[in-house]
Amino acid sequence: MSLQDGLDGGSDRFHDECGVFAVFGHPEAANLAYLGLYALQHRGQESAGICSSDGVNVFTHKATGLVNEIFREAQLEELPGHMAIGHTRYSTAGDGGRQNAQPFYVECNKGALAVAHNGNLTNGHSLRYELEISGSIFQATSDTEVIPHLMARSREPNLRHALRESLLRLEGAFSLALLAKDRIIVARDQRGFRPLAYGRMTYEGREVHVFASETCAFDLIGAKYVDQVRPGEMITVSSEGLLRQQFAPPLKQSQCVFEHVYFSRPDSTVFGRAVQESREDLGRILARESPVEADYVAPVPDSGVAAAIGYAAESGIPFRHALIRNHYVGRTFIEPKQSIRNFGVKLKLNPVRHLVAGKRVVLVDDSLVRGTTSRKIVGIMRDAGATEVHLRISCPPTISPCYYGVDTPDRDELIANNMTIEEIRGYTGADSLAYLSPAGLRQAVADTAGAYCYSCYTGRYPTDLVGIEQLVREHRLKDDAAQGEIAAARSGRVD
Repeated sequence: MSLQDGLDGGSDRFHDECGVFAVFGHPEAANLAYLGLYALQHRGQESAGICSSDGVNVFTHKATGLVNEIFREAQLEELPGHMAIGHTRYSTAGDGGRQNAQPFYVECNKGALAVAHNGNLTNGHSLRYELEISGSIFQATSDTEVIPHLMARSREPNLRHALRESLLRLEGAFSLALLAKDRIIVARDQRGFRPLAYGRMTYEGREVHVFASETCAFDLIGAKYVDQVRPGEMITVSSEGLLRQQFAPPLKQSQCVFEHVYFSRPDSTVFGRAVQESREDLGRILARESPVEADYVAPVPDSGVAAAIGYAAESGIPFRHALIRNHYVGRTFIEPKQSIRNFGVKLKLNPVRHLVAGKRVVLVDDSLVRGTTSRKIVGIMRDAGATEVHLRISCPPTISPCYYGVDTPDRDELIANNMTIEEIRGYTGADSLAYLSPAGLRQAVADTAGAYCYSCYTGRYPTDLVGIEQLVREHRLKDDAAQGEIAAARSGRVD
């Protein structure tokens, strides 16, 4: 939870996870990694880092903050080499802070290694305990750190074989990039929870290989999307070329459907499908399932825009930007001394009053998690003169946490797990409330083969949750820490 979310009374969003980027074969690899992370900033705003190699030495720089705050020209000049990996983080396992910023860099019997990881290892705590009692010393609390420790313990002399042996011990979700002094290796878990795309570009006639959590990072640097890194696949890039191998056979696919509902940028292709297409289809199907008479369809910006376009197109109701988002709100702000109702939401969103006054408005949003922000937005619309406000949510009710790389509230904090839809409607103050059906969600993402994970909507998980108790405790500890930050801000101790 960010300070802003807390002052706002609790976030009504799942928090973004992490973004991974890797490049091999370009003399300005670190600069490309910087641009790639810039494009992936939406996937994590807590910390970022880049590790590069010139074939002999590995260089690293990472810190807390946003990508453009961490990396200036001076820092990028200290990251020479033709290969690099990068990471932008929002913590889903382990605490925040610089010690958990990625990539993790270690020097061990396998040489200098750096690892960047998107996902959550559900057996990370049990692996860490096993490693610690046998003598391993950890520097951070992130589950990612178990990967280089497992590799260091491996008796396999070959780097690829040591990584494969380590990956076979992991449970849960991982899309990762590993940098050694002379190569890059990327890999994806056998169920394919988190995305990882492969692309190519050329530099002075030579082929450059790039990998990223989303294809929008390729667009920024002029690379072309080639393929997904397949579930259970490991790709090694070195001076000898590119080698694709299955480190293990793929299992039943469990691609995170929320990548298409909310996380990924709409200009990305994720899991081989255009995100914008999925989101417009979410809105179209929602309009067919839950029609209502209204004067305007308005998105909750920015994530509700594509679904609102689809809803408006299918329903024939005009689309209007009736809520304007302030894109220049910092990560912290000073709360005014006087009491201003809905201050946090008003700082971010403001209604276009001449569009709203006297009108019936359909508000389309991508999710409704705790319900607090939706309640305040409905109140803002009524204050602006809306005669009716109809909430339409472009996914099913969220009833369960995610343990595969998404920071979500505990089950008892999820409003749909504790109230009926009619009770939620009453709580938000909307005139009507409707969610997309599970069948509608499957149709919108073209899931004809059952390839997606819907556990946050069903409570049924595709893997054994080995470390579930510890994961739940971590969620609660982070919420407690956020509340402490909020209390300090209100007492004037935090700017």
